[in-house]
Amino acid sequence: MKKKKGIIILCVAIFIVIFSYTQNNLLSTTKITVRSGMLPSTFDGYKIVQLSDLHSKQFGKNQTRLVKRVETERPNIIVFTGDLVDQKKADEESNITLMKKLANIAPTYFVTGNHEFWSGNAAEIEKAVQQVGVNVLRNGYERIEKGGEEIYIAGMDDPAIMEDSSGESIAVEDNLQKVLDGVSEDAYTILLSHRPEMFSIYQQQNIDLIFSGHAHGGQLRLPFLGGLVAPDQGLFPEYTAGKYIENDSVLIVNRGLGNSIIPQRIFNRPEIVSVTLERE
Repeated sequence: MKKKKGIIILCVAIFIVIFSYTQNNLLSTTKITVRSGMLPSTFDGYKIVQLSDLHSKQFGKNQTRLVKRVETERPNIIVFTGDLVDQKKADEESNITLMKKLANIAPTYFVTGNHEFWSGNAAEIEKAVQQVGVNVLRNGYERIEKGGEEIYIAGMDDPAIMEDSSGESIAVEDNLQKVLDGVSEDAYTILLSHRPEMFSIYQQQNIDLIFSGHAHGGQLRLPFLGGLVAPDQGLFPEYTAGKYIENDSVLIVNRGLGNSIIPQRIFNRPEIVSVTLERE
């Protein structure tokens, strides 16, 4: 009887170890379609791969597994929505190696997350990322042209740059107006901004498509309830993963790739998001 009980305990322990490992390390790809009548016809079928919240985690030597998964999607552009580094592991060479490899696949755009600023090395990180060919969007925008037509892609610094967190929403609202100054209201506009909980502010500027991260998928995902807890949203957060549509604005929230304060993911594997734009 004791032997049988011991075997059961051992099997349960092995299962927990395997389950925990796969939840933190087995990459998943989520495919999402976004339709809009504002999208220029030449961008119909345009593909965007989003990565977020790596937190210095590695997926194989020199990030080989992650890079191969991105390559299979054959993206037109790649966007990275913050927390490439973790505040405790901010200077790892593998982070820059990843960004260089991504830039070799397709034009790559990057915005900061809170951990870039918390690390104290935000300026150095941005410089290193730029040097390997990545477009760093620091409260600005760029035009993307295709077949004689264009869309706009804008990016915002994470408000963690502020010392007073109570003013983050106001700062985002003010910065966003400045970021979009000069962008036509009729132009299809994409925004990269780390914080999904600011969705109501993004909508005020009539942005067509927003890419965010930060929520880590809610860390633990429960059936029918979604994520359990997220930074700056608390328990049972509203925006944790997938596509949200409000007032003609679409928000894509990436569950992220790595962990920070909480070391374990549950029913919430590391995520690559692949978005296909379609003209409606």
